[in-house]
Amino acid sequence: MSTNHRRRVGSVRPSHLMFTSGVGALVDLPNFSVLIRGLDDWSFEAVKGREDWGPIDEPRLLGAVRAIAGPKVKELLPAPWLDGIDSDPTGPASRVGVPSVPFPAWFRCTACNELAAIDSQVFGFENDKARRPHDARFFHDSCTRKKSGKRPLAVPARFVLACTAGHLDDFPYREFVHRGEGCPNAPQPRLQMDDRGGNLGANVQIRCVSCGQQRNMREALGQRGEQNLPRCRGRHPHLATFASCASPISPKVLVIGASNQWFAQTLSALSVPAASGSEVDTLVEKHWDAISPLPVAMYPYARENVPAFRLLDKWTDEQVAESIERVRAAKERPEEEAPGGYPDLRTAEWQAFTSAEWGEPTQDFTLRRISGGVPVPLKGIYDDVIQAERLREVRALVGFTRLDAPDPDDPELVTVAPLSRDKPTWLPGSEVRGEGIFLRLSDHLLAVWTERVGDSEAMHKHRDAYAQFRRNRYSDRVQGPFDPMAHWPGERYIALHTLSHLLIRTIALECGYSSASLSERIYAGTDEDPRSGILIYTAVPDAEGTLGGLVAQAEPERLVRLTRRALRDAMRCSSDPLCAERLPQLPADFLHGAACHVCLFVSETTCERGNRFLDRRFVVPIADPELALFPAVP
Repeated sequence: MSTNHRRRVGSVRPSHLMFTSGVGALVDLPNFSVLIRGLDDWSFEAVKGREDWGPIDEPRLLGAVRAIAGPKVKELLPAPWLDGIDSDPTGPASRVGVPSVPFPAWFRCTACNELAAIDSQVFGFENDKARRPHDARFFHDSCTRKKSGKRPLAVPARFVLACTAGHLDDFPYREFVHRGEGCPNAPQPRLQMDDRGGNLGANVQIRCVSCGQQRNMREALGQRGEQNLPRCRGRHPHLATFASCASPISPKVLVIGASNQWFAQTLSALSVPAASGSEVDTLVEKHWDAISPLPVAMYPYARENVPAFRLLDKWTDEQVAESIERVRAAKERPEEEAPGGYPDLRTAEWQAFTSAEWGEPTQDFTLRRISGGVPVPLKGIYDDVIQAERLREVRALVGFTRLDAPDPDDPELVTVAPLSRDKPTWLPGSEVRGEGIFLRLSDHLLAVWTERVGDSEAMHKHRDAYAQFRRNRYSDRVQGPFDPMAHWPGERYIALHTLSHLLIRTIALECGYSSASLSERIYAGTDEDPRSGILIYTAVPDAEGTLGGLVAQAEPERLVRLTRRALRDAMRCSSDPLCAERLPQLPADFLHGAACHVCLFVSETTCERGNRFLDRRFVVPIADPELALFPAVP
């Protein structure tokens, strides 16, 4: 390998490969951008068998993943990685990682504006600094304007095409500047891109040096520009494939770095004990591949020689065998699905948190009720307060979309792009460990409130806005009757979600974690199975997240102060009265009421619904006290 073509060109965190920079996503590097290649090109040969790397074990999530991605998926794997890159930047670790390819493949010289594709050999590449992969760059060696022998930097031409079917393609500069025809003077004409700036949108001129024709990129943008674009070629550059595109919508022009070029479709689950609450069932399920194949006659030998069996010393051979049969029967049952197609991953968690008793504490799941129960000043608010001293969350990437984000309730509404050319046998996964607080609100309080506000004008406007929101995005995707109110989260969800955000913003000021390091899980249930839980937990992949700062906020004195402060702060917003009077209604297209960046919004990594379904008026009395869950703030 040439010294100026080192493999490593940058790095991302494991969480980025799940949420912002996964398979099929563009990753911006300092001098160019790359596209993460499909799973077919990932290699694990250098890390298999190592103690510091291995498949991620979470049977409950794996079962849900199979329901979405297909039964061929056998395991969840973290990204291939080796330690030692800092101490030996040319060693084995420098050749292990996630494969990528430069994209877009068209580059522009920053000195002479020459525009050409990488395979035209107009531009060269250098990456000769082992400790500075971020200095990797493309350059224009034959530039007519280079000074002092320095080779000018070549940067990606910043336009690409994307469609709602998940395809991504280079912008067709040659065809665009010649209006769909070929150049009359050259089969491979030279092009130039002149970025003139301006305050009226893109002002980028494309000029053919060979024939003199030119065209501004403005003619490709917006609804008018769609008629000047070709049909989608069905290209998946991360898979190096082309296919027919069935999308009736013309491709859209995107700029590198646009937030809608890639949306992750992920599933996540907490590692909770088996539904039966049995500790032995939990251990058997966790170490299923090592325990289940062995016959009962080999159990005495296994207890001495199989590490997984050593964890079962508390149970007899007969009890272990019975547990294996229970777990096998549970695995053979069809995966329970929530209405709309997503597997139900929340019921088991709700049952675990609301169980009267828990098994022995583990590294993955350790709960403790605060001493003395719910503090007296909060008796009317919470029915239960639990300190989750140890939590483990496992996440899996099952696909991605472009232009439109996946619907969080219905996986069929947006076309999901594939992660591999064939049906995958594994999927990318990651795990984080942390701590949290589980708050169970009073069921009676929520039931009375729901009855009180269900027919209010404000709640009707929230429902109408939700119906219009779905019509605007999904009505043309559904074959047959379209139900605009399908998957409406319900009144309980709005109240719980709003209270969760209020608590997160207040907790971040006191516990030492930033709000972006916290996550939420709302357990609102359905009309038939109402629930009333809020879990606020740490979800930071580059730290253990179990420092105790968050759990400590559930101590009685602190919890009283925190809850009171959260509710009192909700009474005021520096954007009032605009914020306090806001309700979702036409022509606006949003799903929040009295909520904004000042009072309620949190980062995208924190909120499970993208800062939707929030309204302070349904928690505290900023307008009509009858609408508030807490008419009198404690």
